Amino acid sequence: MPFSTSISRLGWLAAGSAALLTLSARAQQFPAPRDTSFTVHSAFVKEKKHHPDISIARPTLPATVRAAYDVTYCTLGARNLRLDIFYPKAKHRQGYPAVLLIHGGGWRSGDRSQHVPMAQQLAARGYVTATVEYRLSTEAHYPAAVHDLKAAVRWLRASAGRYPIDTTTIAVWGFSAGGQLAALVGTTNGYAPLEGTAGNTSHSSSVQAIVDVDGTLSFTHPESGERANDKPSPASYWFGGLSTEKPDLWAEAGGLNHVSAQTPPIAFINSSVDRMHAGRDDMVKQLDASHIYHETHTFPEAPHPFPLFNPWFEPTLNYTADFLRVVFTTKR
Repeated sequence: MPFSTSISRLGWLAAGSAALLTLSARAQQFPAPRDTSFTVHSAFVKEKKHHPDISIARPTLPATVRAAYDVTYCTLGARNLRLDIFYPKAKHRQGYPAVLLIHGGGWRSGDRSQHVPMAQQLAARGYVTATVEYRLSTEAHYPAAVHDLKAAVRWLRASAGRYPIDTTTIAVWGFSAGGQLAALVGTTNGYAPLEGTAGNTSHSSSVQAIVDVDGTLSFTHPESGERANDKPSPASYWFGGLSTEKPDLWAEAGGLNHVSAQTPPIAFINSSVDRMHAGRDDMVKQLDASHIYHETHTFPEAPHPFPLFNPWFEPTLNYTADFLRVVFTTKR
């Protein structure tokens, strides 16, 4: 073999191998680099300047609760989506109601560990709780996150043999962007375009209660700041375009636009920041018209990340547990 031909073939083989490696890497769908712009610590440092008496809520795991961490609930290629699950040690003949907790962070930051304290304390009060990971805008645009969360609900039902879950009573709880997602997941029970095709598709993704903690209910409502002057925003990064470019997606993602007589009961738990619950009052009117149970609780002096901090953690926990007890007692 001539030397020049040998070099040429080696170069072709190297190029081919590099191309195959590139295709393989793409196929594996590894998560994007983590955006750490929103963390519990960074939020605490910011808010302590205005609320010097606050502290990060870090209660210990109750002795009556079991925990399992890094449990895979859905696999996309080689990408595993995970959750942490907490449940009472005591056995229950019917199983316990389940609560899926969804973190905030502008649809591009944050992580499920933010609400482990809330999940643990709710589990001590008789719930199976799960803090869930979902694909953020740095990895995939809307509606990927909704598909993931509905897959997580299906996983809870599919896992009732392993964990003590009453599959007839499942709630979604979310803070900030997670609150928006919780409201959207809950108001779109049975809405095929947002179901997704991965993860236990033989099971239902419907939920029976919603707790929206400072999450917007409409991206296009006058109270919402997401499309102010139609400039780039956390929402536009998530949708992959401004509201003028993708108006249908901006409208579809608002839970307010999906309220019907089949919408499950909902609790709104809010801070003093009005734009964080854009569309709430309009949704309440729709809920009343359909005679759907709802509650609204507001902390007038609280900053937006209030559920992460004392003194608001415990009353948020109490509002949540009391609401779920009212809603699920009537179903059991």
